Amino acid sequence: QVQLVESGGGLVQAGGSLRLSCTASGSFFSIKAMGWYRQAPGKQRELVAAFTKGGTTNYADSVKGRFTISRDNAKNTVYLQMNSLKPEDTAVYSCNAVTVVIGGENGYWGRGTQVTVSS
Repeated sequence: QVQLVESGGGLVQAGGSLRLSCTASGSFFSIKAMGWYRQAPGKQRELVAAFTKGGTTNYADSVKGRFTISRDNAKNTVYLQMNSLKPEDTAVYSCNAVTVVIGGENGYWGRGTQVTVSS
């Protein structure tokens, strides 16, 4: 079993910054992919930024130039630096990881952390 623990959400004014972190722990050989998704009220969950299985990074068009994903492999942790936040960035941000286990891969989700951007 793998646990993903997120932190760093909160309330911030438009134009402000927040840094999210997500740490994976538990039983796995390695992490193949890890990233952040968000879901705003009444909307579908969407990719925000992620490290893909191929080792590249993907960003939603709406956050390019404002958000930066980074990672510390030794700590099994990914970070999401969010700058120039907008009210439309308000959502629950959830961490996702794909881990390598005996026999294949497993995907996991964190509980999510609320990000609220006031205008």
